[in-house]
Amino acid sequence: MRLLVTPLTRRHLPEVVAIERASFARPWAPELFEAEIRHRHALPLVAQSLPAGMVVGYLCLWLVAEEVQVQNLAVHPAFRRRGVGRFLLAEGLREAHRRGARLATLEVRPSNLAARRLYASLGFVETGRRPGYYQAEGEDALLLDCRLEEAAWLRTGTGKALDHRRRSN
Repeated sequence: MRLLVTPLTRRHLPEVVAIERASFARPWAPELFEAEIRHRHALPLVAQSLPAGMVVGYLCLWLVAEEVQVQNLAVHPAFRRRGVGRFLLAEGLREAHRRGARLATLEVRPSNLAARRLYASLGFVETGRRPGYYQAEGEDALLLDCRLEEAAWLRTGTGKALDHRRRSN
């Protein structure tokens, strides 16, 4: 599979919103994705399969000073467990690092084992917990950090086994 990682634009919104709705019990409203496109600290990206151009995943990051916060990440159900999420997150963090980020942070549900494995594979470690953060689900949030300067994959590539490719417009 070949992937094209590009900035999220309004033309991607229908596919991104569909992935969001298929992925989360409490999905973001379309307006939140539109706000990500416009916000000066946001770095929203999509992964498109080539040659079809179908959006197979998206990533929303916020970059403020030397910190990048992972806001949202999801992969189309038909493309999960194929390395898309890892590749997209690695490319997003690589771009944030190029823009000056030194620390990546995020929150994740303790019950989301697939996401926790993904984050661990990129060097994220648990640094804390927010009790009751996911109120509707009655779950805490685990706080994870990754010191980008210490992430070996950042210097050597993503370590991907699939034929993912980063391309720019």
